[in-house]
Amino acid sequence: MIIAAWVIIILLFVVGMAGAVYPVLPGALAIYAAFFVYGFMIGFEPFGLWFWLIQTTIVAVLMIADYLVSALGVKKFGGTKASVIGSTIGLLVGPFVIPVAGLLIGPFLGAVIGELLVGTELRQAMKAGVGALVGFFSGLVVKVILQLLMIVLFIIWVINY
Repeated sequence: MIIAAWVIIILLFVVGMAGAVYPVLPGALAIYAAFFVYGFMIGFEPFGLWFWLIQTTIVAVLMIADYLVSALGVKKFGGTKASVIGSTIGLLVGPFVIPVAGLLIGPFLGAVIGELLVGTELRQAMKAGVGALVGFFSGLVVKVILQLLMIVLFIIWVINY
């Protein structure tokens, strides 16, 4: 039972880290679910109030930051709400239309198309597209760091129990 639990936990960690890059995967929620797998299959004893408060706070920050960092990237480059919406749609649709490259092309094209639809000049729309990419990569860095922090804290809590 313990081996099965650790296999599931590690798989959830891998899915979670992949979710930092690929937005269709659950990301931080998969990592958070791994804590419950450990609890139900091995035991909740290592986890106290502070563990759950810290991990839940990180998940909440991740969910808020995921949107805000991307939106700030677009706004910093002069984009409007249209490019924020377009880049979000492009991020979700892009990987399905163009596997792998769609992660980069999708947000860029989405932001550009969003701006063009509201009448923005091509030059400014392209600038907003670059902002979408900057926001995507900035958000990616934030997600990877915070999700790794979640995993490291879990390991520290389990080892120190």
